[in-house]
Amino acid sequence: MDERTVRRYLDRIGVRRPGAPTADLLVELQARHLETVPFENLSIHLGEPVVLTEDALVDKIVDRRRGGFCYELNGLFAALLRALGFEVTLLSALVHTPNGLTHPFDHLALRVDLEQRYLVDVGFGAHARRPLRLDWPDPQLDPEGEFLVVDAGEGEVDVLQDGTPRYRVEPRARRLADFGPTCWWQQTSPDSHFTHGPTCSLPTANGRITLAGTRLIRTVGGTRTETRLTDEDQVLAAYREHFGIVLDRTPDYLLATRRYFATDNGTNTARISTEDSTA
Repeated sequence: MDERTVRRYLDRIGVRRPGAPTADLLVELQARHLETVPFENLSIHLGEPVVLTEDALVDKIVDRRRGGFCYELNGLFAALLRALGFEVTLLSALVHTPNGLTHPFDHLALRVDLEQRYLVDVGFGAHARRPLRLDWPDPQLDPEGEFLVVDAGEGEVDVLQDGTPRYRVEPRARRLADFGPTCWWQQTSPDSHFTHGPTCSLPTANGRITLAGTRLIRTVGGTRTETRLTDEDQVLAAYREHFGIVLDRTPDYLLATRRYFATDNGTNTARISTEDSTA
């Protein structure tokens, strides 16, 4: 990432050009990124492919002032951190669900090595707003709750939020391109929750605001309220006002549910229509 792009990126998240990489700077960068760059899956529902190259991510997140999901947000944030002098490693994580752990590469998180090792994540929605120390056995307090990083064996760690396991991080260093096949699956499969409907979310000073389809959801001090938006103009205005995203049309979940994905077993190609999914 060249100096001009670094400056534009820092301007995007409201941070002045910093000096040497420090733990305090890392805290500031993560907090400002989370507060200004939304977690969103709108590309899937606008018919836009998600491309995991630095140029494509700079165009989307920095120039068009959009957000993204974990591969995009943490992928580009890693490039910024490296340009600022941080030592960054991309890590694959499996997400804890009621049905057990998901598959490798289901989530992308970052390890940043300073005097201590930190887990950094700007792409998991309502998650830690500050870096989490990886080699720290005690609870770590954060505006999003109490976090605990515990040994899961074989070098892996589980991240718990208020006692609930969120994801398991693998220790092996990865490249952004390694996440490409799973990123494609997330965009196309009826089993991916990202294809079920558009969502866009940002933390606020005392809670969170989310636009899920036509539902505008505000959480303030633990109290949740929901407003149903009734027309396209209201939805587009909500994207502009709350997330700084300017669209010329609303995301359409049918764009995702009409997609097809193919798997090649070496003898034939099976095509599955997401229109047949009941999810």
